[in-house]
Amino acid sequence: MSMQLDPEGYQPPKTGLWLLQGLVLLLFLIFLLRFWYLQVHHGDDFAKKARDNRIRQAQIYAPRGLLRARGGELLAENRPAYGLGIVREDVKDVDATLKQISLWTGVPLENIEKRYKKGRWRTKAFEPLLLVPTLDFSQLAIIEANSLDWPGLEVMTRPQRFYPEGELFAHILGYVSEANEKELEANKELDLGDTVGKQGLELIKEDTLRGTKGLRQMEVDISGREYNSQTLEEPSAGSSVTLSIDLGLQRIAAKQLEGQAGCIVVMDPDTGELYALVTAPSFDPNAFTRGLSHKEWNALRDNPKFPLQNRVIQSVYPPASIWKLLMAGLYLQEGIDPNETVKCTGKYKLGNHTFRCWKKWGHGPQNLTEALVHSCDVYFYEMGQRIGIDKIEAFSKKNGFGSKTGIDLPHERSGLVPSKAWKRRRFNQPWQGGETVITSIGQGFTLVTPVQIAVFISSLLNDNGELLKPNLFKDTPRTVQGISPLTPDQRQFIVKAMQETVEAKRGTARILRTKKAIVGGKTGTAQVMKLKIDANDNRLKNEDLEYWQRDHAWMAAWAKFNGKKFVVVTMVEHGGGGSSTAGPIIRNILNYIYEHNE
Repeated sequence: MSMQLDPEGYQPPKTGLWLLQGLVLLLFLIFLLRFWYLQVHHGDDFAKKARDNRIRQAQIYAPRGLLRARGGELLAENRPAYGLGIVREDVKDVDATLKQISLWTGVPLENIEKRYKKGRWRTKAFEPLLLVPTLDFSQLAIIEANSLDWPGLEVMTRPQRFYPEGELFAHILGYVSEANEKELEANKELDLGDTVGKQGLELIKEDTLRGTKGLRQMEVDISGREYNSQTLEEPSAGSSVTLSIDLGLQRIAAKQLEGQAGCIVVMDPDTGELYALVTAPSFDPNAFTRGLSHKEWNALRDNPKFPLQNRVIQSVYPPASIWKLLMAGLYLQEGIDPNETVKCTGKYKLGNHTFRCWKKWGHGPQNLTEALVHSCDVYFYEMGQRIGIDKIEAFSKKNGFGSKTGIDLPHERSGLVPSKAWKRRRFNQPWQGGETVITSIGQGFTLVTPVQIAVFISSLLNDNGELLKPNLFKDTPRTVQGISPLTPDQRQFIVKAMQETVEAKRGTARILRTKKAIVGGKTGTAQVMKLKIDANDNRLKNEDLEYWQRDHAWMAAWAKFNGKKFVVVTMVEHGGGGSSTAGPIIRNILNYIYEHNE
């Protein structure tokens, strides 16, 4: 029998109503808690994120300090350059955008993707990530015309280093280029895309030249376009530096080396200031600033004349007959009578070996002054063998050889002063008497840099025999690195012999003779290979040899003019004779000095 319900008296169960009310209340509490969580507990965080969507901050690049020549001429300045970055949170399709950037700029897509992956960990999503450091105007125009179709792109204006003199100062100033991973890690103030000094003074003076960035705040709309901005912190430019280098003298010195490989140093022997410092061949530092292509880099790297090498401080050469000035000082120190003569027959025998003088038939009897003036090898063979290698080594080092000069340029080499211990360590062989003989005329294992020669010649001329640090900056205090052991009389003896080398009828530096100034000089011809003798016992001439077999040409000179002193040193690689090749170079430089210091 079925059960009948009275609809008028039916009462639904109250438990269901309470359950429904509980669910509504629970839902209300959840919303209330979520509201509290968003508005109170994390209110400041979300408010900041909301502001960040509307207000952004960006760094203002600081201009790098200027570099000027002695007369105030600009050698390194800053010019506006344009780069392309993206703001990641505004980009709809990163992959498509990177491909489009590659099409516009011609930069390989893989390079852009690599830069993007490296930079996204260093750059916040709302900050521009620099992908293309340099844009030309045609690329810039295309990007600006299509910017509305590609949200998130940002053209970034930055100062770019420019060197008005190009190759002329490349080995002094060096260059700047983008900071690598190691440099970014070492300096937390650097950001991806920042440039730093890589060589020369740009590297040495990095902390002085690099300024402090500023900060800019701007409001943006929903598309990321800026419509209002203000500067929160002004950028601070780097400090400028004035060099001791004379622009006109640098130009005339560089002109002397056109088409050749070599270097020139012009130095004030009293202050250590450098008036010219030239290396040839050179390179254009602006190419590094705007970014070298692989083809350009390979051409520089593989050039057989090594244009990237600063020959003044990084190349080492046998000093040849320039070394005889040092040896003369040692002979005087050791008490050898400068009037004692050695008969030069053109040959010197030691045991079974014969050492030749540069003059085939010899110079006849030579005292110390005559041996310097005529550059007689046999005299120095005899006296060097008498003194011995131990004293030669010790005396050379006391005069600064075998040590760096301390010049404010990176990667300076110290050269080599050989010794018995060095040869045993290097070759596991004993020292031979014949090696002392050739060391006495600046051949063999001995290696020097041109700037070391300039420092030594300067020590002969200044008041106290001071070995000065070569100074690249104008009006800065002189720095004494050491004192030559030579007495004033001994230094004057060598200086006087250099003067006679210019004034004597048969002096090897007579090409420098002038009535305008008091001048002294010494030539040198450094062998790069064993002497080649023909069937008639004649030495082959340099012009008959391959370029790489030819001797290096040295000349060191000084001039006293209108109360000023100048030291000039030049080295021409594979240039042949010192007098015939290096002589005209120094003569032209000294003539310029006479004309511009009257």
